[in-house]
Amino acid sequence: MTPSSSRILDVRPVTAAELPAWLTAQKTVFLRTTDPLGADAQPEAMAERLEPLDPARTLGAFDEAAPRRCVATFRSFPQRLTVVGGATVPADAVTNVGVAPTHRRRGLLSRMMAHDLAAAKERGDVVATLIAAEYPIYGRFGFGPAAHTAEWTVEVPRSGLDPRWSGPEDGGRIDLVDGEDVRRLGPGLHARLCAVQPGAVDRPDLWWRAATGLVRFGRPWTEPFHAVYHSASGELQGLVTYTCDEEWGGGKQPQVTAQVRSLIATTPAAERALWHHVCSIDWVTRVRSGHRAPDDLLPHLLPDPRAARLTTLADWLWVRILDVVRALEARTYESEGTLVLEVTDGDGLSGGRYRLEAARDGARCAPTTEDPDLSLTVGDLAPLWLGDDSAARLAALGRVREQREGAVRLADALLRTSRRPWCPDVF
Repeated sequence: MTPSSSRILDVRPVTAAELPAWLTAQKTVFLRTTDPLGADAQPEAMAERLEPLDPARTLGAFDEAAPRRCVATFRSFPQRLTVVGGATVPADAVTNVGVAPTHRRRGLLSRMMAHDLAAAKERGDVVATLIAAEYPIYGRFGFGPAAHTAEWTVEVPRSGLDPRWSGPEDGGRIDLVDGEDVRRLGPGLHARLCAVQPGAVDRPDLWWRAATGLVRFGRPWTEPFHAVYHSASGELQGLVTYTCDEEWGGGKQPQVTAQVRSLIATTPAAERALWHHVCSIDWVTRVRSGHRAPDDLLPHLLPDPRAARLTTLADWLWVRILDVVRALEARTYESEGTLVLEVTDGDGLSGGRYRLEAARDGARCAPTTEDPDLSLTVGDLAPLWLGDDSAARLAALGRVREQREGAVRLADALLRTSRRPWCPDVF
């Protein structure tokens, strides 16, 4: 045993006095070059960094050889996740996970995760969620990739859109607004999106203040542009936030790129109008979409869909089911049927055999001793539960085992959705 591996590493909720060390560890593990805790840090910058932290749910690992040195970080916070059908369930949102490069492979993440998930189970959270920076890490804790993300780059000159476009043809209108307007109008609009978008999560007031520059967490700030869409009847149906660079090419030709930070729309008309707006801004020759649903309408809102080049298609929202019964009863189903699922969970939090009786107007689920129709891990249940994957596809990969003939086909008939889930946010 080496001296370094024999050190005692204490994992615990951080105290107020330890939060600066925890934030310094965050800077290290996430390779950040700015340090809001440096000699020039203002008190308000420290207050901004500490505001979202609940000390009881903010974990750190400390090396006894340097007791004030934090070598691993972990945090969770309460969240509401929209499921298929529009209901929401309480979620344990996991974030700020990192281990110093000097202290890897010592079980620190496993200890922090076990502590947090046990507390979430005790609180009654139905699921845990996270955005995974690296794919291989979280499957061993029962998480599965339950919603994906896509990004497109639109070459505006070849899109086929009318460069002289000045507004929607459907009687609606687009207005430029400021951050104060966004803080006033955005939460209600986003709540309406969450009511119809599986995979969406709630945005607390702090999110809107950060998105409009009132809270900056010690980072440089670029003031964005905001535009809203109102229908012909005056109903607010969409909001887009974007920034633009100042790139010009030779011959005094503009080559400006618009980067969309967020676009939420509650109707296809609003979505079409807001994308057309961003693509019609003078000098803008390229639009980067930001994170979108993998089956987003964007490419086909353009006369030439090939003008939208897919630049990212990857896993995004990972879900760990903590309560199988409540999770399966919370969502709606496309048809009626009964399935017995055998769910394995290496951590012992939600494994078992469950009988699901699904119907269009609701579902009943309960533990059972009946023979299973399908067997799968809790991680593979997550993408089926949220509607992002197919039981037949997972069976072909060997990740779902059909124990009764026809069960895979029935599972797809019950669980698949007309549109894929999408989480617009990173956390």
